[in-house]
Amino acid sequence: MPPTPTLESIETVSTGWINKYHLHYTLPDGRPYTYEGVSRKGPERYEAALEALGSTGAPDPDAVCIVPLLPDGSVLLEREFRYPLNSWCVSLPAGLIDAGESLEEAVARELSEETGYRLRDDIAPAVRPLPQPGFSSTGLTEENVQVVFAQVEAAGKARPDSAELIEPFIVARADLRAFLDANQLPIGTRCQLILELLAL
Repeated sequence: MPPTPTLESIETVSTGWINKYHLHYTLPDGRPYTYEGVSRKGPERYEAALEALGSTGAPDPDAVCIVPLLPDGSVLLEREFRYPLNSWCVSLPAGLIDAGESLEEAVARELSEETGYRLRDDIAPAVRPLPQPGFSSTGLTEENVQVVFAQVEAAGKARPDSAELIEPFIVARADLRAFLDANQLPIGTRCQLILELLAL
């Protein structure tokens, strides 16, 4: 690996649901360099996360993204209104992992809240995570997401938060190619890539 820049200090620019930071580095050739980053984490947790990434590269996941598969192989998707885009989007069920919550607990909670589905109890394991979390946008934030494939079944009504506008829907595996070709709604890269692979 080439020489690594040294993180000298982190300056908090603004705080809120999303916090903005200036990251002050020294480049390998000795020049100073400042980069802007954002995080949902406050200053202390953000600094700890960056230090951990710089040394181990293996953080605990901040969020979960669920690929819900029904017994017949169909995929459970969502149409969700995403405020930063001012648009309905195609997505997979996902959400932040609460403090003290296990990955499987977060998966079960998000499935129930957003879709009304639950993990199947006749298959073990019902949740299969990818080997490591992936990062949402490496040029912007340290937020990372654990993608899991989950075997699910209908259980009741969805219970999203009052400002979460979500419509679950199902696409048969054999229809994924046609769905992707015809879709006109924005779609996140993670969801798009997973569906493209499932459509092969």
